[in-house]
Amino acid sequence: MKTAREIKAHAPHCRVIFTVFEMKRLGRDAAELTALADHLTEHGLVLEMLAGPLPGIYDPPGPGKLLFGFFAAMAETERENIRESTLEGLDTAARKGKYGGRPPVMTDDMLHTVLRRKALGESVEQFQPALINPTGKRKGQSPSVASVYRALAEHEKTKGYPEAVETAHADFAALQQRDRSPK
Repeated sequence: MKTAREIKAHAPHCRVIFTVFEMKRLGRDAAELTALADHLTEHGLVLEMLAGPLPGIYDPPGPGKLLFGFFAAMAETERENIRESTLEGLDTAARKGKYGGRPPVMTDDMLHTVLRRKALGESVEQFQPALINPTGKRKGQSPSVASVYRALAEHEKTKGYPEAVETAHADFAALQQRDRSPK
């Protein structure tokens, strides 16, 4: 949007079209969608949607504004339904002991090596190329410097609050045990 406004400022006589794939990609809820569409119109920009219930150029005068508001509310409802379904699915999977996401990049052995070499005064950039991922999509390659720093930060966090980590592990184990027990 910033680029579209800059183009319009440098060439006010030109028609600048701000294109989005679908209405729901423009904002998170009906109020935000309506506000953004009004903002674009106020700045002399034209809103175009390629797909969805209102493909084409958005024309605020007349019934266009009413239809836009209706479909913006429908997009918000659809987004909320998807969010609720996703959360229900994650909750169901968690009760079955299944968790999504990527596997950790740093193994305990790699973290031990990192901690030992840091204690010897080496920088992450010096020893990072020597670390090798034993599994996963990047098997045989070195983890990124960011992954090494992230693992160090997580280690520091667990070291800084060991009681909280132990309590969280105990609570999680109790929840898993409760979910596995017959009802």
